[in-house]
Amino acid sequence: MSDIAVTPKPPYFAVIFTSIRTDGDDGYSTMAEEMVELASRQAGFLGMESVRSGLGITVSYWASLEDIKTWRQNAEHSLAQKMGYQKWYRAFKVRICRVERDYGFEK
Repeated sequence: MSDIAVTPKPPYFAVIFTSIRTDGDDGYSTMAEEMVELASRQAGFLGMESVRSGLGITVSYWASLEDIKTWRQNAEHSLAQKMGYQKWYRAFKVRICRVERDYGFEK
């Protein structure tokens, strides 16, 4: 994913997922694509940005904390989380924050 997410006027919420992967793919890429597709169909999903160069950072944007909670509890997402613990991540951190202000420009 290489585009900057288009988000509504704040406030809204961001989930920042920072990770360090284990070696090898072992099904990770396929599951990651499936999770992006699944998240995009969830109520309250506003967009996502992701980069990986050793350290991975994915930021997903949501309309409410309840939407984030519902996504976290999604059965398919729960399976992906379990796989992450078991084989895809050496370490990760999740941060949830309220976006109060945003601005930018585009050429």
